Amino acid sequence: MTTPATDPTPGSSMLKQPRAVWAVAFACVIAFMGIGLVDPILKPIADDLGASPSQVSLLFTSYMAVMGVAMLITGVVSSRIGAKRTLLAGLALIIVFSALAGASDTVGAIVGFRAGWGLGNALFIATALATIVMSASGSVAQSIILFEAALGLGIAAGPIVGGQLGSISWKAPFFGVAVLMTIALVATAFLLPATPPAARKTSIADPFRALRHRGLLTVAVTALFYNMGFFTLLAFAPFPLDMSASQVGWVFFGWGLLLALTSVWLAPVLQRRIGTVPAILAALGFFAADLAFMAVLTDSKLALVIGIVLAGAFLGVNNTLITEAVMGAAPVERPVASAAYSFVRFSGGAVAPWAAARLGEEVNVHAPFWMGTGVVVLAMVVLLVGRRSLPGHAARPSATDEAELIAVGDLD
Repeated sequence: MTTPATDPTPGSSMLKQPRAVWAVAFACVIAFMGIGLVDPILKPIADDLGASPSQVSLLFTSYMAVMGVAMLITGVVSSRIGAKRTLLAGLALIIVFSALAGASDTVGAIVGFRAGWGLGNALFIATALATIVMSASGSVAQSIILFEAALGLGIAAGPIVGGQLGSISWKAPFFGVAVLMTIALVATAFLLPATPPAARKTSIADPFRALRHRGLLTVAVTALFYNMGFFTLLAFAPFPLDMSASQVGWVFFGWGLLLALTSVWLAPVLQRRIGTVPAILAALGFFAADLAFMAVLTDSKLALVIGIVLAGAFLGVNNTLITEAVMGAAPVERPVASAAYSFVRFSGGAVAPWAAARLGEEVNVHAPFWMGTGVVVLAMVVLLVGRRSLPGHAARPSATDEAELIAVGDLD
């Protein structure tokens, strides 16, 4: 591991960044909006096109499945054509496929175009953090916080934008993303300097080799089960809520807002005080209890609203800390570790929406939330069994110091 460099401007403000950084950060916000954007319009799509919940849930499945597989090739692509070209390629794909999804009149077509959208998102997201770190002024830790803030803002804004545009038509959110991403593409093209290809070309086999390290495999499988609970909540909850697109958007806005706040501010505090693994276990435990609460009280809209919003707090803590745990879990480059981890965890995000919807159709509306509870408990068991393979995270490391080590090491 490389010794972190001294921050040349320790007193600099995180907000004083080059225009190139703000262009990429803006694009990050829009890209992450895509995760929650379709939540408020799932039921309107099903009602308008005569589709079942399990059919509509495939909008998440195709998106996450393609994104997970594509993560295996993002390093291969960016190391050969450079970060800027990879970012622009990802943005262009998102623009094309989101617009095509908005122009579609069948669930099958929308599902297919969401898959293309997932490919674009993979190319963009996998490159954005490294680009912000390379281009930003101030400390590396500030750059990572800026990225996390963009992520949180995008996740929080996605449902509210989807809900408000969805109240006009379920097609409007798709076209809205295409317009916003076009602005982001133009800004990135003009403001971000050209980036050369990497000195070392990444192989598609590198992520699979990385999974031989028990620490990385432990965190990845933990995230697989956790993501199943995450996307059970995201993809199925709008159906028992049975609210308008605008109302569902406001509910998930509260969820996303708590997620953003806890990921940036609460997660580092918990990490310093009790350690990474204990904090992840606590967040998973509270999330499992929250899903069980929703499973018992699924017939109460108030209980569902409370459960959804509270879930954001637990998910925000877990998202930040489990991502940091990944980067120290194996002696491999950060992009390789990220690709391997993302490939495994997004498998859970691909399976869960469809499985939850089928349970809701075939059993009852309580069953999907019980499934979510069970898989999150499984995530806790996997992490408990494999925690000794993460010796560096059993202590209480500084979140800032660890982030600097990770990101600066990645730049060398």
